[in-house]
Amino acid sequence: MTILGISAFYHDSAAALIEDGRIVAAAQEERFTRKKHDPGFPSNAVKFCLEYGGTTLNQLDAIVFYDKPLLKFERLLETYYTFAPRGLASFLTAMPVWMKDKLFLKRLIREELEKLGYDPKKKVKLLFPEHHLSHSASAYYPSPFEKSAILTIDGVGEWATASIGLGEGRQITILKELHFPHSLGLLYSAFTYFLGFKVNSGEYKLMGLAPYGDPQSPDIARYVSIIKDKLIDCKEDGSVWLNQDYFDYATGLRMVHEKKWEELFGFPKRNPEDELLPIHCNLGLAIQYVTEDIVITMAKEARRLTGSENLVLAGGVALNCVANGKLQKSEVFRNLFIQPAAGDAGGALGAALAAYHIYYEKERIIDYQQDAMSGSYLGPTFSDLDVELMAKRYKATYKRFDDFCLLSEEVARILASENVVGWVQGRMEFGPRALGGRSILGDPRSAEMQKKLNLKIKYRESFRPFAPSVLAEDCAEYFEYDGISPYMLLVHPVVKNRRKPLPDNYDSLPLRDKLYHLRSDLPSITHIDFSARIQTVHRDTNPRYWQLIDSFKKLTGYGVIVNTSFNVRGEPIVCTPNDAYRCFMRTEMDYLVIGNYLFNKVEQPEWKEKDNWKEEFVLD
Repeated sequence: MTILGISAFYHDSAAALIEDGRIVAAAQEERFTRKKHDPGFPSNAVKFCLEYGGTTLNQLDAIVFYDKPLLKFERLLETYYTFAPRGLASFLTAMPVWMKDKLFLKRLIREELEKLGYDPKKKVKLLFPEHHLSHSASAYYPSPFEKSAILTIDGVGEWATASIGLGEGRQITILKELHFPHSLGLLYSAFTYFLGFKVNSGEYKLMGLAPYGDPQSPDIARYVSIIKDKLIDCKEDGSVWLNQDYFDYATGLRMVHEKKWEELFGFPKRNPEDELLPIHCNLGLAIQYVTEDIVITMAKEARRLTGSENLVLAGGVALNCVANGKLQKSEVFRNLFIQPAAGDAGGALGAALAAYHIYYEKERIIDYQQDAMSGSYLGPTFSDLDVELMAKRYKATYKRFDDFCLLSEEVARILASENVVGWVQGRMEFGPRALGGRSILGDPRSAEMQKKLNLKIKYRESFRPFAPSVLAEDCAEYFEYDGISPYMLLVHPVVKNRRKPLPDNYDSLPLRDKLYHLRSDLPSITHIDFSARIQTVHRDTNPRYWQLIDSFKKLTGYGVIVNTSFNVRGEPIVCTPNDAYRCFMRTEMDYLVIGNYLFNKVEQPEWKEKDNWKEEFVLD
């Protein structure tokens, strides 16, 4: 039985294909169109999944969309009615779009599928599970657990903004839901907006900014008190009630009422390019603290309702890896699995899996040793011919290695000399994290690597941290964690014996002074609070990446390297060899490795294409 899942028309559109319950392929549309968070119908992602699965639309058993559009329309109408006459401008903006397209989404989906060769006479089953059921299914079914509590938290689906469920066998039972307009995800997005970042893409920046706040500052306690007294009411079961007098997302065109927030916190909304001040960092830390407390309280309620020792997580808030690390340390649950494509892209996969196990009543086949995501390497791959044709197109110079051991040893030497390397191997990752398939790599021992990567390669804010990729078997040598974190979704501290002493006034230093203070013998991946967003690299899921890090360890004694996504700011992660070479030549990257091919920047022909990517890709 072959089923195609689709998510589209909001952000991070994607497609996923499963066959007899096994995940065959999955990819986001943005990787093909080069439009970050592309919300359009995922035509390219669908074509890729079908080609990789060796099937056609007309041979499918079902096509599954990740939410129920009519239920979402009901929520919009009821919200506008409840808040009337507020929201008239938003109503007049939204309704024409719904009346023209979204209200007739089934027809729109069929029309888009017909462009891809779908024959309506075949009458392939078209199904619409609810949004949070898709999230739940994306996390539970690939997990290694026969029974598990399920916690999903995001902005909003149809009505639900968070849900607690129980997965047992092939069944998922939703036990409790939190409904719009009360939403932890939208609360966090409101602070993302107020602090000058872009909603639905800048939330991870807010998470990265938070540690620059001063934990000893009285502002932190004051901000937390304001949030809890004025903006939200946190219940004992983890549910939240948001005071809509301060928010504008339900009926307006902005996240918050800016004047009211400025009066609350005592400073104006930050604009995207404004300097980051201590007040911004402290407010970021305050909302991060509040978010962590709520997530842990929700998890405790999930444990109470289900009695399970296992928890699976999905929804956009599940990408808050700092909260995930705190949840893991709380030991509310013994075992934790987080869907690597936790946001809306993962809804495509969850929709397909929900149809297979719930609608068609097919049993699960569980691997109790590891999850079923195949390391999240579920996207397109490439051949040697693809690389050579790309090189011919750009008249690029390269060295081909027939022995990958020799290549990994050469790249290890290049990294140890403080060069930056673009690394493209095998299938592209599904989800927002680069995991050694489409990555930019560096030496974690270098005191200058974070600055170099941010300012000369990624062209983004200097405060942004970078993640370590560490050999799974060596994780405890570097971090206060001896488990697995294959999807870079957990934050844990660097071990104490690797840390450097801090000056007494460290917490009160300006952001830039904190940023460039030497904090450990791994300065490029040690965040200012001594934490790190860990990716454990496993020989069985990514043998080439594991071998490279092992070669670096043999050369330097360190089984860890810097890993960031292969893209510049505002650009989707590269997909093809062509994408990779263009990004390589348009930045100050030193070397590029694609498969068995090594490209040295100084040996490449002069790049003559007009570089307008800084206008093409806006600050995200």
